[in-house]
Amino acid sequence: MKVFAIESSCDETAAAVIENGRLILSSVINSQVLEHQKFGGVVPEIASRRHAENIVSVARQALEQADIDLSEIDAIAVTAAPGLIGALLVGVNYAKGLAMGAGKPLYPVHHLRGHIAANYLAHPDLKPPFLCLVASGGHSHIVEVSDYTVFRVLGCTRDDAAGEAFDKAARAMGFPYPGGIHIDQAAQKGDPDKYKLPNPKIENAPLDFSFSGLKTAVINLLHNARQKGDTIDIDSLAACLQNRICQALVSRLELAARQTGAKQIVAAGGVCANSGLRRALEAMCQKNGYPLYMPPVSLCGDNAAMIGAQGYYESLLNPPAGWDLNAYASMDISQSFENR
Repeated sequence: MKVFAIESSCDETAAAVIENGRLILSSVINSQVLEHQKFGGVVPEIASRRHAENIVSVARQALEQADIDLSEIDAIAVTAAPGLIGALLVGVNYAKGLAMGAGKPLYPVHHLRGHIAANYLAHPDLKPPFLCLVASGGHSHIVEVSDYTVFRVLGCTRDDAAGEAFDKAARAMGFPYPGGIHIDQAAQKGDPDKYKLPNPKIENAPLDFSFSGLKTAVINLLHNARQKGDTIDIDSLAACLQNRICQALVSRLELAARQTGAKQIVAAGGVCANSGLRRALEAMCQKNGYPLYMPPVSLCGDNAAMIGAQGYYESLLNPPAGWDLNAYASMDISQSFENR
């Protein structure tokens, strides 16, 4: 079964063709990072306009790369939540028009379900059930995946997500957007014990995350040093920040694994491209004897291939959407689009 997928939830316009939820026949991504860089972050209105300008050519390239005609596609999948509402609507409306014109069934996909499904593309042997850490710019979740379309959130962030904390702290350190990759590179040259940063945790919610205090501590440290004329070792500050965030993510995942009796550990989302997090996950899983599944760095960020992979499983287990399908800026990963 061949699924044509569209992703436009933030600042990447992407399209892909996926076969049977496991094989990438094509994947095209048009990134807006350089355009948003001068603003220090994504500007929603600009993102929506660029999606509208690029989506037709990106979709055409994906079909050409797969050497396939739209008539040969069995289903169309599209990210419909969560994300920037204007950006999502561009993808959803384009996918609806495409599906209606070609007479193909349309399946909405939750963006975080897509991130998890990136692992199906990288690991053909991976099947639910498993426990998954989803860490991205907008989300930090620990999710119990019982089946391909059955999800339960065990822990989540109460404020800033891990990726958001990386980006905002990076901006204060003088790094360009997106800051996560620059933090990672700087951290490799720094001393992770040089600066004392708070341990982000929430009382009475051992599986939840809170990164706003950690981010603020970094910003205050930089501000106070500048006020006094002191020099800050940016590489070491980056290493300390990365170490704290990775410790918080991995320690809660480890606790959740013990509480649930998980047999497999999965990681997903853009923050999983961070080398420090990958090493920490590998160490934790090796210590406890868990098999660990992570996507390659190329599949950690937003892409349509992951949406096509999850779309395939949605098509097997759920009815197609009607032409009144809408996009949603927020939506729990456990929720079905049928119930919206």
